[in-house]
Amino acid sequence: MIEGVAAAARDAEVLIDVRDLQKTFRIGFFGRMVDAVKGVSFDVRRGEIFGFLGPNGAGKTTTIKMLTGLIEPTAGEAFLFGQRVPSPAARQHIGFLPENPYVYPYLTPREFVELCGQLSGVRGRALATRVGEVLEQVGIAYAADRQVRRLSKGMLQRTGLAAALVSDPQMLVLDEPMSGLDPVGRKEVRDIIFAERDRGRTIFFSTHILSDAEAMCDRVAILREGKVVLSGALRDLLCGEVLGTEIALAGAGDPLREALAAGGFETSARAELLVVKVDGEARVGEVLKLALDADAQVVEVSRRRETLEDLFMRRAL
Repeated sequence: MIEGVAAAARDAEVLIDVRDLQKTFRIGFFGRMVDAVKGVSFDVRRGEIFGFLGPNGAGKTTTIKMLTGLIEPTAGEAFLFGQRVPSPAARQHIGFLPENPYVYPYLTPREFVELCGQLSGVRGRALATRVGEVLEQVGIAYAADRQVRRLSKGMLQRTGLAAALVSDPQMLVLDEPMSGLDPVGRKEVRDIIFAERDRGRTIFFSTHILSDAEAMCDRVAILREGKVVLSGALRDLLCGEVLGTEIALAGAGDPLREALAAGGFETSARAELLVVKVDGEARVGEVLKLALDADAQVVEVSRRRETLEDLFMRRAL
């Protein structure tokens, strides 16, 4: 009985449940069959940031379109908030940012976000207040009354994000949310996502930029050619092993360079420093001893651990 209650509690925390989802398109004059999604399964839990990752063309956007009811799956099933997709009732709890949001060019960001709020059922003074809040939150308030056709791609992306937030949804579904943003804009969007997670919102976002996902996500699923090739919590997927160590030395003369070469160490120049690359960290002490014996100055010792990109290249290709 206790096990059954615990299992039900766990199930209640699953907001997206995807089971063997598939999508086949007919393209071209002869209706050639193309399998865009080939049996994808994963789940997204309440309160987490979940990364849906993979290179362009892996099937991320197609999967999101099936989840949001924009297209029907060929096979498999998916559930949002416990309701089978497509579910208009479940969609009311979702704020969606498509990869390339279309904003009517002669509207202003304020007018567009107001329209999206009205379509989501927000009305009156509450709508006006909420529109001002989200425009400020995404950093587009300064251009809130400028026609959208005069905005940059990054500003359009912010406008779309404001529209996704205006109804105060339980979950955000974001397709490439950092697309078109400069480094400052990307950091600001990351900060927004963290802030929304801290408010209790669940974040499901797709990206092909693995460094963004590594910095943000609790769990990930990685797609390749329409299939999930890797999934799980980042802390479990990434090993803590040190893959390599770089030692930056100043004042390294020819005798030290020759000694390092004789020891089989790879070296390179960086500004006026000599950088020694060591596999793992077992031979770091050997390099440091050679440097100190040669009166060289040890400027920096940096360890490189496995990144999500390393994992993808090692396991997903």
